[in-house]
Amino acid sequence: MTLSAAPLFTDVNPAPLDGAAYWATTSDGVRIRLGVWQPDSAKGTVLLFPGRTEYLEKYAPAAGEFATRGLATLAVDWRGQGLADRLLDDPRMGHVTTFADYQLDVTAAVEAARELGLPQPYFLLGHSMGGCIGLRSLYNGLPVAAAAFTGPMWGIRISPHLRPVAWALGRMMPAIGQGHRLPPGTIIDSYVLTAPFEDNLLTTDVEMYDMMRDQLTAHPDLALGGPSFIWLREALDETLELSRMPAPNLPCDTFLGTNERIVHVGRIHARMDSWEDGHLHMVQHGEHEVLMDDARTRDNIFDTMTARFADAA
Repeated sequence: MTLSAAPLFTDVNPAPLDGAAYWATTSDGVRIRLGVWQPDSAKGTVLLFPGRTEYLEKYAPAAGEFATRGLATLAVDWRGQGLADRLLDDPRMGHVTTFADYQLDVTAAVEAARELGLPQPYFLLGHSMGGCIGLRSLYNGLPVAAAAFTGPMWGIRISPHLRPVAWALGRMMPAIGQGHRLPPGTIIDSYVLTAPFEDNLLTTDVEMYDMMRDQLTAHPDLALGGPSFIWLREALDETLELSRMPAPNLPCDTFLGTNERIVHVGRIHARMDSWEDGHLHMVQHGEHEVLMDDARTRDNIFDTMTARFADAA
């Protein structure tokens, strides 16, 4: 694999150590962006899989937390978001042709970690959509010693009376050539730039919410709005298929906010109930992004994750 230097914006809340970003090209010719933060004498590397709409810079503080605990971090801008290649004419639209394509991004990320000589063992941290991609990658043989998930998208929260509508539209709209359009109830603009902090679905910490807003205001090319009907169809199909598979055989910690309102909470409980070497941690009063919560909550989560990683190393 040939890696080349890519921009990494450090003007808004950077990690406490210097990072670097690289362009990588997947086997199907899509350019993605990878971010790397490596402290001296790191004892392993976290493969950090962000959620839908996210981007490398948002996880610079997380990389700093791992660095203080002796771990390097490699994070991914998935195809269709961040500074990776956008897949539709309107770059604000979240889109993927098929969820299997994200596994090509995973393959490129692992190859890059090896090419860059990032220290092993590797560990997985998947948030939201990255939790869905990460779970599939575990079944595909992702070479990690342990996994952690935060608010994983193992299902999408949809009101029961609207779920049949979502399934129907996810198939009908692509079939009539409208798969690139937004599903009802979604908007083309970034959530954090349009939603007030009060009662937001992401975090209870105003400083972290302001950080996200400031990053997107300073670098609007990072912003992403709602998903396409094709993304919705693919997400519903993928999460349903994963829910029918047995839990992987490796150590796992999953963190879920008690006020989670974006992903399917029942699927997370069911998955972790069946995960033999897994533990579900409920984050009191937490929203979807528990890694973007207050400092005490973040410290507890990073301490718990890295302790499990160390035990598995």
